[in-house]
Amino acid sequence: MEDDLVSEDDILLRSEKEFHDAAKRNDTERMQELMKKGVDITAKNKLDRKALHWAAGAGSEEALKLLLEHDTEVDDADSFGMTALLLASWFGHLKILQTLVAAGAKLNAENKDGLKLLHCASQRGHIHVLEYIMEDLEDTRLDAVDKSGKTALHLAAEHGQLGVVDFLIGMGCTHTLKDKEENAVQHLASRGGHPEVLQKTMDIAEDIDDKNIDGLTALHVAVMGQHYECVKLLLDAGCNVNALTNRGVNALYFAAQQGFSREAQLLLEAGSHSNTVDNLQLTAPLHLAVLNNHSEIVKLLVDAECELDIPDKRQQTALHIAAEHGRQAMAEMILLAGVNLKLLDKQGKSCLDVAARANHVNLVDMIIKADRFYKWEKDQLANEVCDPLAGRVLTFRQDHRPETAHLRSVLWRLATRYLGVGEWKLLADIWGFTDAHMLAIEQQWTGSKSYKEHGHRMLLIWLHGVMVAGDNPIKGLYEGLVDIERLDLAESVRQKANADPDSPKKCNAM
Repeated sequence: MEDDLVSEDDILLRSEKEFHDAAKRNDTERMQELMKKGVDITAKNKLDRKALHWAAGAGSEEALKLLLEHDTEVDDADSFGMTALLLASWFGHLKILQTLVAAGAKLNAENKDGLKLLHCASQRGHIHVLEYIMEDLEDTRLDAVDKSGKTALHLAAEHGQLGVVDFLIGMGCTHTLKDKEENAVQHLASRGGHPEVLQKTMDIAEDIDDKNIDGLTALHVAVMGQHYECVKLLLDAGCNVNALTNRGVNALYFAAQQGFSREAQLLLEAGSHSNTVDNLQLTAPLHLAVLNNHSEIVKLLVDAECELDIPDKRQQTALHIAAEHGRQAMAEMILLAGVNLKLLDKQGKSCLDVAARANHVNLVDMIIKADRFYKWEKDQLANEVCDPLAGRVLTFRQDHRPETAHLRSVLWRLATRYLGVGEWKLLADIWGFTDAHMLAIEQQWTGSKSYKEHGHRMLLIWLHGVMVAGDNPIKGLYEGLVDIERLDLAESVRQKANADPDSPKKCNAM
């Protein structure tokens, strides 16, 4: 077999690649055969790894001993800065480590991230290697840091190595040190989502609400990682649920942003403020939940009676955002809770204007229904009606109920066959629709016959208000047509509507 390159994208000869593989699987017999044929035992692949690296990483003891008889460069590093000694520590091969130490390998070697022997073993959870390093090797600094400023304790906590954390604390490491981002040990345990390690770090923490360079506490970090058990643990330990970051937001802000409903529920139950506002974009949790389409979060926040009318940097409320993006379900939650529909964004647009401009027809109709309902409810309360709805379920969605099907078909025929151009507006004016309502309805659909669609939508919106109020829709429609001097239609509609044998409300106007 010709000893050419393994492939076009490799730099090893076939014999050299086979030698690496033999070292990895501890096949000293094949290694010796290849050595007799003159294979280069120090040949390196694209990652600058030679057979010594593979033997050390795989724990191939016999292969390693064979290599050490011929390869004296024991401190060669691969492209990641990993020497054979560091690989032995990383993979927890104690005998390999001891053999390399005996061969004179540098004990202070570190990779490109600044990881040393102690860091490698701690991150990977190899306590038996740590015991050897601490007991038998000289000048081991327990609190040495890597290039990110992390100690062995930091790395063990971040990667959930509880046994290592216990060991290092028992060895007397300094547990109050922070990394370059000012993360304490509890930050890193929370980031990794390791509740048992977090509990251990909380036991030794000087301040459970310690903040990192961004003002994040361990609670913020746990929520951002969606680590429910860590969040619960921190809250049960009495952490500050409303601690603010440098941006001025609490942990609930991040739960809303990411749609982490379980964590949000925990935070709200613990007394989290629901109206925390980002001091850069002025966004509140409700803005983020609507923008990112997290309906469960919206419900939690609305149920928690959050402030619905907070404006963001664009002066948009959460309802403006729902209107802009066509989020009907969320818009209804907000509308049912009661909002100020007169608030304008930086462009001077109300949420109704925004929905109309975005051509979200159903949302336009929902907002108009809500606006009319608010006025009706205010009038009822002014008349000292204690419970205007009397326990009835309120919705602003389209009406698809079987009991209103006949009446809705009457309204459809009226709008599309009988009402003339502009007559729907006359009815709308009589029934208290505002100019803004009519303008928003007209913004969708254009053309010579668009008035039919506009009229139909107006009639359905009107019907919603009549049904909510518990009034007689047939009587109201009859009187409205009479008021615009369409007596012929009034009588015809009355007869058609009353033709429904299931209708509980007949028109008794005559």
